[in-house]
Amino acid sequence: MTDRYAVIGHPIEHSKSPQIHAAFAAQTGEPLEYGRILGNLNDFAGDVRRFVAEGGRGLNVTVPFKTEAFELLEDLSAHARAAGAVNTLIVRDGGLLRGDNTDGIGLIRDLTVNHSFALAGRRVLLLGAGGAARGVLRPLLEAEPAALVIANRTAAKAEALASELATATTHHSAFRRQPDPASQAQADSTTTGQPNTAARAATDVSGCGLEALAGQRFDLIINATSTGLEGGVPAIPDDCLTDSGWVYDMLYADEPTPFCRWGQRHGAAQALDGLGMLVEQAAESFWLWRGVRPQTAPVIESLRGA
Repeated sequence: MTDRYAVIGHPIEHSKSPQIHAAFAAQTGEPLEYGRILGNLNDFAGDVRRFVAEGGRGLNVTVPFKTEAFELLEDLSAHARAAGAVNTLIVRDGGLLRGDNTDGIGLIRDLTVNHSFALAGRRVLLLGAGGAARGVLRPLLEAEPAALVIANRTAAKAEALASELATATTHHSAFRRQPDPASQAQADSTTTGQPNTAARAATDVSGCGLEALAGQRFDLIINATSTGLEGGVPAIPDDCLTDSGWVYDMLYADEPTPFCRWGQRHGAAQALDGLGMLVEQAAESFWLWRGVRPQTAPVIESLRGA
């Protein structure tokens, strides 16, 4: 029997998720079909009920329904609760629904596994304090950077997010999702070739306005804002990237995004967009649904060449 999955959003015709999950299904031999649903802006819950009633087994949820999905469900993963949003809906036996959020896992896996960036002990700047930023905060903290600074045009929003997160810095084990052993071993040996087993101090978490970044420098700057959609970049200091620092834009495009171009102009060792994150978060959803983890590298390569 072929199981049904889909992505729901508004708009939805641009989504690459059907292409990604079709590649995963072909690769793993899993019997599934995956489509698009143009969600009703006034009846998201009804769309979900109809999909489940028609035998659907899982949904990816995208803009603008992630918060609605969170509010609709009672059974939520720790990552969904931390994000305040759901991007993966799992239909269990009897039609019971569980919500998860795989965005942050996708970001971490792209950085650490696909690009061998060791987050532990680094200084990380996260730009933005909206839903995209909130969705990756907890997994970023789990990676144990030395410092995680959330910076936003409105300082109060960044400070509030940092305050929420700060209490978790001494309770990592309470919310850490156990990764699959193969990818964890690869991530742990990113720079030294040896497993990373040393205990690390708690991450220093803080929030501020963009103007407060003057004089600070970071090993990794992640753009979780939507400024690139209008061709802009956040107003950050020209010298806030370390000499070997990386930049990562959660947006993706066929050409380098405005933030990636900013990184290139300012000497970034790597300037990455979010296509890998898109594929990796999809792979995490696939694993939650099917219990099988697909290989992502060939799918990313295929999308880059499309």
